[in-house]
Amino acid sequence: MNHASLRRARWLAHPGGVRAPAALHDWLTTPGSLTARLVAHSRAFRVQKLRQGRAPCLADEAAALGLARAQQVIEREVLLRCDGVAAVYGHTVMPLDADAGDWPLFSALGERSLGTTLFHDPLVRRGALQFARIRPGHPLLARMRAALGTAFDADATYYARRCVYRRRQGLLMVTEVFLPAVLDLAPAATTREARPAAIRTGNGDSGGAAPVTNTK
Repeated sequence: MNHASLRRARWLAHPGGVRAPAALHDWLTTPGSLTARLVAHSRAFRVQKLRQGRAPCLADEAAALGLARAQQVIEREVLLRCDGVAAVYGHTVMPLDADAGDWPLFSALGERSLGTTLFHDPLVRRGALQFARIRPGHPLLARMRAALGTAFDADATYYARRCVYRRRQGLLMVTEVFLPAVLDLAPAATTREARPAAIRTGNGDSGGAAPVTNTK
């Protein structure tokens, strides 16, 4: 497999195609707001903003955003932390031709949840979820490694989902990569019991239709 192909994830319309372990499949297909579910599974939830600004569009993002080629976009990167532990890495991209009228709050989000904004705005239209395994060589893994430092698990298999949102004429795409710690989460009001092992392989059973969508 050549280097160029490793920089592109194989995005699929059905979650069964990525063969995620059953417990992780449940997170991948979370209906409604992923933020709300993470909040319910933590006593202290935080959106940690890593960066926001212009950056080159990734090779496997351009077509999904309707761009003829990879080009500069506005990019936002965050970690979603539950009780201090990073559970999800979030990567949002928006074409430069989207203006403040399309996404009026995006530039001022800071460490507030983008998902909360998307789910409460009646003008937002949500596309279908897509699913992928993020393989070694993909740029998102390098960014996750830089953000997590020694907490990054190089032996884990990382699963992700993404969705394109439209508001007026503006498009915005959110990619969420699930980190191994997401499988250790339990509803905050319950006693923690034994959890599935951290994400290690893609050999688990999966299936079922993908519900409509989520995000940070």
